[in-house]
Amino acid sequence: MGLFSKKEEGGLMDVIRCDEQEYLVHKWRPSGEANSTKKENSIRYGSSLRVKDGELAVFQYKQKDGTIQDFIEGPFDQTIKTANFPILTSIVGLAFGGASPFQAEIYFINLSGNIQIRFGIPYFDVFDPRFMDFAVPMAVRGTLTFNITDYKGFIKLNRLINFELDDFKKQIKDAITKYIKGVVTNIPADNGMPVLQMERKILEINDLVAKYLGARLETDFGVNMKGIDIANLEVDKEAEGYAELRKVTAEQTTKTVGAQTDVNIKNLQDTQEINATNMEETLRIQREEAQRQQKLQTEGQNLSAHQLNQQTKVAQTAAESMGKMGSGGGSGGGGGGMMDPGSMMASMAMGGAVGQGMAGAVGGMMGGMNQEKQTPPPPPSVQYNISVNGQQSGPFGWEQLKQMVEAGQIIKGTHVWKQGMAGWELAGNVEELVSLFGAVPPPPPPPPAP
Repeated sequence: MGLFSKKEEGGLMDVIRCDEQEYLVHKWRPSGEANSTKKENSIRYGSSLRVKDGELAVFQYKQKDGTIQDFIEGPFDQTIKTANFPILTSIVGLAFGGASPFQAEIYFINLSGNIQIRFGIPYFDVFDPRFMDFAVPMAVRGTLTFNITDYKGFIKLNRLINFELDDFKKQIKDAITKYIKGVVTNIPADNGMPVLQMERKILEINDLVAKYLGARLETDFGVNMKGIDIANLEVDKEAEGYAELRKVTAEQTTKTVGAQTDVNIKNLQDTQEINATNMEETLRIQREEAQRQQKLQTEGQNLSAHQLNQQTKVAQTAAESMGKMGSGGGSGGGGGGMMDPGSMMASMAMGGAVGQGMAGAVGGMMGGMNQEKQTPPPPPSVQYNISVNGQQSGPFGWEQLKQMVEAGQIIKGTHVWKQGMAGWELAGNVEELVSLFGAVPPPPPPPPAP
């Protein structure tokens, strides 16, 4: 049987609902009394409860052992019955015998509405950790938006009776003023952000404040921060600290830029000096190599000429011996002017050997001459400047260019120039340098037919 199954004579029916347009917590009072009394909290027979979508109705029952709560989330529009409020069965039955109106405080909590608070934090001092002698006044203005999602946590942290939204907003505004000042003051030291650049980094600062502030509002007030929008981070540019800090940082920047420029110039001079030394060394090596090759060729030619002279003398001696073969043995054996066979054979052998030696010597000379003709000339003595990313360096010799190509420092698309050229040209388009890049392989053959 329902709690209000019959209507007591003379009883009035109440419609329990919230008609407020903008609210966070609203206490229902049937007759509009300002204080919580038994009359105000008496739920009459036949009353109905209407909870809109996005609302929460909270019933609080005062008992000797504490306060008991029922939560009804909208949408809900029904007559109050024990079937809808199971807890009423024991409360009404024990306290009122199931016949008398029961006592309950009823609150409506807005779960769907967003509450906005505009805040303006007056000037407070912010210090750059590099220049702690100069205080820069800074003000912060913006808007905070929050709502309620964990209503049980909200109820535990806030008194619902006589809840006033304006008072609640003031409490939150005081809290966010403290929190935002703490975050912004520590941003230069914690995040390495110069004070004079903070105005331009408002989005980054907004994220840092939001990350810190959201957890605190939930813990301290039981509300969900939907967003914070720092609209203005204003620096008092008329303050003495701001002017002094700006002057000091400008001087430091000038010194830093000057020092960096000096370093760049010194590096460029050192690079040019190294390039000049390398070029001089390369030319010296090339000269010594050419002189050594010339010396070896001259010595080889002199040796071949000497061998030919010696072999010529041997041939002359052999010829004289052959001329004397007929008279060499005339005094013995009664041979008279007969040729000595032994001497003849020896002379022929010597002449053959001499002939072979002369042929070998002449062949060697000819081969040496041919080999000398076929020996490739030394690499051309070139002197090219190169330009990479707008930086000019050089000049570089052939061996240096070759090493730089192998190291990938010079490609066909690198601009080069040497004395006599009208202007800069791509290395791949200079005929003299094409051999440095090697042959380009043909395209791969097509895959075999399936």
